[in-house]
Amino acid sequence: MITVRSRLQAVGNSRLVASWVWMGLCAFVWNLSGCSKSVAPEAGGTSKAASATPVFRHVDITGAPYAQALTGLADPQGQARSLADWRGKAVLVFFGYTRCPDVCPTTLQDAAEVARLLGPQADRFQVVFVTLDPVRDTPNVLDPYVKSFNPSFVALRGDDASTRQVAQHFKVFFERVEGKSPGNETFDHTAASFVFDPEGRVRLYVRGGQGPEALAHDVRQLLL
Repeated sequence: MITVRSRLQAVGNSRLVASWVWMGLCAFVWNLSGCSKSVAPEAGGTSKAASATPVFRHVDITGAPYAQALTGLADPQGQARSLADWRGKAVLVFFGYTRCPDVCPTTLQDAAEVARLLGPQADRFQVVFVTLDPVRDTPNVLDPYVKSFNPSFVALRGDDASTRQVAQHFKVFFERVEGKSPGNETFDHTAASFVFDPEGRVRLYVRGGQGPEALAHDVRQLLL
């Protein structure tokens, strides 16, 4: 009885060991197959998903329901303009006014530096300055102001109603602040820019004071 029982236990143990070996082998093959599927790169060493998705340094607002159009405004020559006029270019839109003491000139100076950093691609980068003060920012004031930063920059203006309508569409806040004397009022306003891709779709929200290098990087991504 002891011999038979020992033999039965030995057979059972051998079957159990064989079962463990089989399960381990299956798990090894499964994991090997799964890993090979998850890490196998496309030709060139990068996956399609990695190469198709740009990595921006500014806020990605692709698909936002606002800032979809720029209408109702004209350039200093009186020609009505829209985003379609710059199709094929990355377009930066900034709202401000020529008497702005700090944010506006800093933003435009950074934009001019972006154009310099882009080098040969600079001709595919368009800066559009929308005035929030159309009463004082007449065409004769606007045109030389923006072109003092870069000759390619374009200024747009409208009447009070169209200016407010466009600003609301872009979710840009602005408010007149009375000065100590008539004619010296200023504006509190959103210190941010919007960047559109060459297809005319809004893509980036650029907070003020971020410097030109990060913006140049993002514009290059849009121009790929």
